Amino acid sequence: RKDENPSHTNYSYLYVVVFVTNLQDNVKGCTDKVENGDKVSLGPDVTVLALLTPCHTQGHISYYVTGKEDEQPAVFTGDTLFIASCGKFFEETAEQMYQSLNVTLASLPKSTRVYRGHEYSVNNLQFAVTLEPDNLRIQKKLAWARNQWQAGQATIPSTIEDELETNPFMRVDLPEIQERVGCKSPVKALGEIRKQKDNWRG
Repeated sequence: RKDENPSHTNYSYLYVVVFVTNLQDNVKGCTDKVENGDKVSLGPDVTVLALLTPCHTQGHISYYVTGKEDEQPAVFTGDTLFIASCGKFFEETAEQMYQSLNVTLASLPKSTRVYRGHEYSVNNLQFAVTLEPDNLRIQKKLAWARNQWQAGQATIPSTIEDELETNPFMRVDLPEIQERVGCKSPVKALGEIRKQKDNWRG
């Protein structure tokens, strides 16, 4: 991650490191590059699938990890999908984020564990409540996230199912969400929610 790990090259001489990034970003210290659909095996049981999920950056990659048949899959979403939110639209558009969230990531098994890049969960869920004040699942998750935060614990992982139920950016296909933000299409609703979130101070 070029914006969050500027010192990653400082340690490369100490260890045997494979530092993977996408084909589009020019990241110093990169040893291997992947593109959408590439697979990497980690031992006999673990497979990592690269999923192109652009918007925050043009070449943003999420990594979908599967193990043995009875093990829950996981996805590492970086700055695309957060708990109850998504990354800012730095290099792409609402259309791209819609594709990344509501097509690519939403198509993963609902049990997939989600590991995001930032701990913004309480703030994100507080905002989500303003859009769906009667959504009991959001209320419950917000209470849980507050307890985790007060205990000094992280709020990961989430799951794809959780996000489909509590993340306003993944609920823009619902007519009630579109109506709430005064839009008539999922993409426009997603863009409007991002704009509101950017200006929201809680």
